[in-house]
Amino acid sequence: MADDARRALVRRLDLVADLDDEDRAGIMKLPITTKEVEADVDIVREGEEVHQCCVLIDGFTCRYRDVRDGRRQIIAFHVPGDIPDLHSLHIHRMDHSFASTTRSRIGFMPHTAIWDLCMARPRIAAALWLETLIDGAMFREWMVGLGRRTGKSRTAHLLCELAVRLRAVGLAPGDVFHIPLTQHELADALGLTVVTVNRVLQEFKQEGLLDRERFRLTIKNWPALAAVGDFDLNYLHMRAPIAMGLPATPAN
Repeated sequence: MADDARRALVRRLDLVADLDDEDRAGIMKLPITTKEVEADVDIVREGEEVHQCCVLIDGFTCRYRDVRDGRRQIIAFHVPGDIPDLHSLHIHRMDHSFASTTRSRIGFMPHTAIWDLCMARPRIAAALWLETLIDGAMFREWMVGLGRRTGKSRTAHLLCELAVRLRAVGLAPGDVFHIPLTQHELADALGLTVVTVNRVLQEFKQEGLLDRERFRLTIKNWPALAAVGDFDLNYLHMRAPIAMGLPATPAN
């Protein structure tokens, strides 16, 4: 199972960086312990001090903050291969929480082992630094969405983003995507009510953009959905977006 985590990490870093065989071999030697967690479980809580990073092997996770009145704002979703808490290499006390949204397998890597690998393999250090920069780019895109896009547009944008990220790691070979998120979780990420999320999804279906049956999402008109979401995947900084069969910019 630890090798599953290592392979997921290699696959993710290959998407954004130019690793060689020795770099990949170094990653495959990382000491990793794996754990299965049920849905809706806090993996790390806000305020905790952490000494390890994790890689998501399979499942879905999110990062979130609770506000004083008990409402939750989800600030990121994570797909297999992601390193949700890479920032903990430098910021050891969590300023937000990290939780599973569905049953997930996670690999844990000690900070000391990651630092040793970075010192020995500079390209891996650069790739991990790039990962943190991409994480920042995604935060900026989400901020633009929450601040300036309509509810319909930001919903389309989020679905496009998740589709691209799943396609990139080989989890969506066609136009069907498994996105195990409830309407409550989508609402917490989009800053909308559940009623609004439900209405928007129904509108997408009526307009022939997508079908959604529980967690199974079928995108029927990618250019139109991307146009509604003002979606341009360049902020994800993947090395070969066109190879995934998706347009880099929305259709006019």
